[in-house]
Amino acid sequence: MQSLQEQLAEQFDIVFSDVSLLETAFTHTSFANEHRLLKISHNERLEFLGDAVLQLIISDYLFNTYPTKPEGDLSKLRSMIVREESLAGFARVAQFPLHLKLGKGEEKSGGRDRDTILGDVFEAFLGALFLDQGIEVVKTFLYQLVIPKVEEGSFERVKDYKTQLQELLQVDGDVQISYHVLDESGPAHAKEFTMLVKANGKEIGQGKGRSKKLAEQKAAENAIKKGTF
Repeated sequence: MQSLQEQLAEQFDIVFSDVSLLETAFTHTSFANEHRLLKISHNERLEFLGDAVLQLIISDYLFNTYPTKPEGDLSKLRSMIVREESLAGFARVAQFPLHLKLGKGEEKSGGRDRDTILGDVFEAFLGALFLDQGIEVVKTFLYQLVIPKVEEGSFERVKDYKTQLQELLQVDGDVQISYHVLDESGPAHAKEFTMLVKANGKEIGQGKGRSKKLAEQKAAENAIKKGTF
């Protein structure tokens, strides 16, 4: 944790008072499960809290920055900012993957670069920071790391793969497109969904995500990349 503390201080001017919160935020369930006798805490509860703090700060920013945007547009923009893929990107920029505590199996399977895990640790860090120093410090951190990307318009240019897939499939006429839940796993506050997309009853793609909507987008993206429809 020493290297992480030094990095946070240098890059973001953040110094934790309770380092145990920081350590918990970077501890994946797989690591805690492999060390049950030590009764190590993992980051799922902090992730739950961090998600709520993130949603509030981003919602407040969008509400005040775009006074003429309707609720629907604000919701879509927020969902692009806080989606798993985006949060994983922020975690990489902050060099969080270097400090993750993963179980051996998760490490071998590439968990250190998995969007789901990185998105979770980013939210868990926000939860830990909120408990340690309050919402204003979390807000300052997000305004350093996240808001510049929003102001660049990065998230307004994110592709809507479902719309793109529909346009590709319906060039020559009407095609019945449907999405179905293939699998649902994980605890209630951190579920992962596997969705499949069908065109006229034929499966053309699958995708995973922390919400059904994100998993649908991933399935549509997978179908477009495969191009087998």
